Amino acid sequence: MCICVNCHYVDRCATYHEVEHQHQQSHLTKTPDFQPVEPTINVNIRTPEGGDIEMEWDVVGCQSFKAEMGKWSKLRPGELLPT
Repeated sequence: MCICVNCHYVDRCATYHEVEHQHQQSHLTKTPDFQPVEPTINVNIRTPEGGDIEMEWDVVGCQSFKAEMGKWSKLRPGELLPT
């Protein structure tokens, strides 16, 4: 799972904005103003039987990470965490 969902900067982060784009999800902000230091992204590629290629992007490390548990959920109450 992407560590961004529990990061203080999730709604301002340029890297998370790109992850949202890759997942074709609506953005928390249209104009991110925070550039994180050394984010690490895992990209998992799956090809289900008879299906299209699926890609999942997760930020798994970041020098700028500042824990704020449930930050994404506070911004999107009632929505399921992105996967």
